[in-house]
Amino acid sequence: MNRNTSARLCLLLVILLGYGTVPVRADDTSKTLAGTCLVFVGTYTGPKSQGIYAYRLDLATGQCTPLGLAAAVKSPSFLAVHPTRKFLYSVNEIDDFDKKPAGGVSAFEIDYQTGKLRFLNHQSSQGAGPCHLVVDKTGHTVLAANYGGGSVAALPIGSDGKVGPATSFIQHAGNSVNPNRQKAPHAHSINVDPDNHFAMAADLGLDKVLVYRLDAAASKLTPNDPPSAGVKPGSGPRHFAFHPSGKFAYVINEILCTVTAFGYDAQRGVLTELQTIATLPEGVEVKPEYSTAEVQVHPSGKFVYGSNRGHDSITVFAVNQADGTLSTVENKSTGGKTPRGFGIDPTGQFLLAGNQDSHTITVFRIDQQTGKLTATGKPLEVGSPVCVKFVMP
Repeated sequence: MNRNTSARLCLLLVILLGYGTVPVRADDTSKTLAGTCLVFVGTYTGPKSQGIYAYRLDLATGQCTPLGLAAAVKSPSFLAVHPTRKFLYSVNEIDDFDKKPAGGVSAFEIDYQTGKLRFLNHQSSQGAGPCHLVVDKTGHTVLAANYGGGSVAALPIGSDGKVGPATSFIQHAGNSVNPNRQKAPHAHSINVDPDNHFAMAADLGLDKVLVYRLDAAASKLTPNDPPSAGVKPGSGPRHFAFHPSGKFAYVINEILCTVTAFGYDAQRGVLTELQTIATLPEGVEVKPEYSTAEVQVHPSGKFVYGSNRGHDSITVFAVNQADGTLSTVENKSTGGKTPRGFGIDPTGQFLLAGNQDSHTITVFRIDQQTGKLTATGKPLEVGSPVCVKFVMP
């Protein structure tokens, strides 16, 4: 048998044994998705929206490709992504869940290839009007803040991504000085600290950030000692964000249009006020139609961003890395009405601002040196956008 005949027989044997499908090139789908991430947008459902929408963001160009309706669900106004990036959770900002005065928390499985969400299950948030939620860093617990009910709840997550009934529920109590907005508690957000030991709930009605010890494995919250940090009466704390260093944190105050910077003692779960700074440009007074919404820290820790509804802008702050205080860099129009929520992609290159009342999302490129924003000129159309979340491959 000559050498060529032997080689042909070996090749034939390989094919007959089932090993002939040796890959000769990378998967085309993987090539197509390289350098991108998914973007999920939570909305208020109505004439222009049916639930959660998906896009694919090109991290080189900022181009967003619409992937359509990811999941039909009622008023998924805020979203959270599981640390495995396999599951996504949404609030259902309603006041009637299974004929009880509560909202809901819904669980979905993410199909990264298509951007579709497969509904898994839902549970009661135990309070009316849930408006915010977060998944702890171990992926064992969803924490939800109920604005209408003025309460917080912890729900366990199973290995299949489904949420169980709430295992911890805490009702806030009290009020503050603004008779129109602060007659009762209004838990507006809940966040977990970098060490996953404490949870912070900003309550607009109480002018407090309440601090809870978190047992993620047991999905349990217990009040810390001290139990809270206060802000100036009438401020209305809304959303909250930690600095990547874990040394500082920031709460945006809805009513007075300010941001309060805190120092953070991670061992004791204690917040100490450092500074309060206006989100509106110098000389612009707070009008009744003005209010803030979202606050986020850039992944580099160099910048903080806050949105202004009514004024329809995002303010960029530079962070003093030594003491955590802020200085204003610029105030940028979002090119739409009522920027309720926005998101910064995990690489820190782009900021996507949802204009709730003009039904658009403006895509900004972030200057990595100054933090300034430049619109890409390619706005997205989506009904009543409220929350923007990213999922990396």
